[in-house]
Amino acid sequence: MRKEHDSLGIQSVPQSAYYGIHTVRARGNFPAVSSVNDRELIKNFLRVKLACARANQKAGRWDDERVPLAIVKACQDLLAHFEEYEDEFTIPAIQGGAGTSTNMNVNEVVANRAIELLGGQKGDYQLVNPNDDVNKSQSTNDTYPTAGHLTMIQLTDRLSLTLKKVIATLKQLAEKYQTTLKMGRTQLEDAIPTTFGRSFHAYASLLERDLKRLKAARDQLLTVPLGGTAIGTSLTATHEYLKNIIAELQNATLLPVKGCEDLIDGVQNTDEYVQLSGAYKSLAVDLSKMCNDLRLLGSGPQNGLGELNLPQRQAGSSIMPGKVNPVIPEFVTQTAYQVIGHDATITMAAEAGQLELNAFEPVMFFDLFDDARLLNGALQTLNENCLMGITVNVERCRQMVESSAEAATALSPLLGYETVSHLVKKALKEQRPIRELVGDRLTTAELNQALAPTAFFVK
Repeated sequence: MRKEHDSLGIQSVPQSAYYGIHTVRARGNFPAVSSVNDRELIKNFLRVKLACARANQKAGRWDDERVPLAIVKACQDLLAHFEEYEDEFTIPAIQGGAGTSTNMNVNEVVANRAIELLGGQKGDYQLVNPNDDVNKSQSTNDTYPTAGHLTMIQLTDRLSLTLKKVIATLKQLAEKYQTTLKMGRTQLEDAIPTTFGRSFHAYASLLERDLKRLKAARDQLLTVPLGGTAIGTSLTATHEYLKNIIAELQNATLLPVKGCEDLIDGVQNTDEYVQLSGAYKSLAVDLSKMCNDLRLLGSGPQNGLGELNLPQRQAGSSIMPGKVNPVIPEFVTQTAYQVIGHDATITMAAEAGQLELNAFEPVMFFDLFDDARLLNGALQTLNENCLMGITVNVERCRQMVESSAEAATALSPLLGYETVSHLVKKALKEQRPIRELVGDRLTTAELNQALAPTAFFVK
């Protein structure tokens, strides 16, 4: 063990550990009731530290030029061999201190790796100090949200790619079944015929709007508060550092990030997280709505609607032989509920930020990262294990359309609402097709034309 000290006293740290005293204290303070910090967040933190070291080097902030070079090399090494060092980053994701423990954990690991590269022993902070060197010109207030932004951008980009695949599948289904009639329903009651082509296309249109919302929220995150240091004042940063830091972050991330015009605002306010959460929630709601439709349309197989044939993925009962449940839509809907619940947490956490800093970014990041992964996984299995294998029970749909009294709505322009209403009631009461009840009110040609499939979807 080695001994390290801070303003609170002395702590023992395992000799082999790259982390230091702040990490040890944080592990004791925050029970591991949540997962540890997201690995992508840590990687992006390393990119932030790399960019800051380079900007400080350009600003001439070190007398010993070996120090920034060692910090840069340490960040690059940790990124290139992250799996080897991953156990050094085990701070619980939900933590007090607005992310300070995460920032210091990264500072300590980078510092000790840089010390090794300079030929020293871990804990010899005279060579490279976690605060004075790795954290130079920085604060948790600006580095933690910056790393969070970068992570949310990456995860949202992956989610958007998967969403595009689902939209493409829905459009293929729309093309395949563009003229396949089905009964439309409003309030779970028979309405008028439509086509499965239109239904699938409507789902695609819905998700395309979600894609736009994701992009809008994602693009807002390209504006980062790096350079704001404590509460956005840029205290301890130099003009030369501030001139270079965003360009260095662009080089380190290959993203077109830009700095906040108002760093005070950028550090203390978290409305962009609420916007992203809203986009996730909208997608979750829309997916759940669509999956509930799929479950209804595929219900049966004998005593339900039975218009869709959902792929059979697994046995559905431990007691009823042959029962198969719509497990994929059910999974997606439960995922949606989780995301919707997270939105409430993120809303409350964003509102609860007092004065110059929001202390509750850790729980917002935890839920937002989780949302992106939950939705991405839900979309993948929905596409591969459900949508791509869906077929329409065309004969069942035809029978339901032909037996529906509400198809008579197409006769209203010819016979008037009251007359058709009377015919519909009679058809329902006597359980007879509407064709049999029209009588001599219309010629056969007029009736055929009015009730032809194309009458319901070609205008």
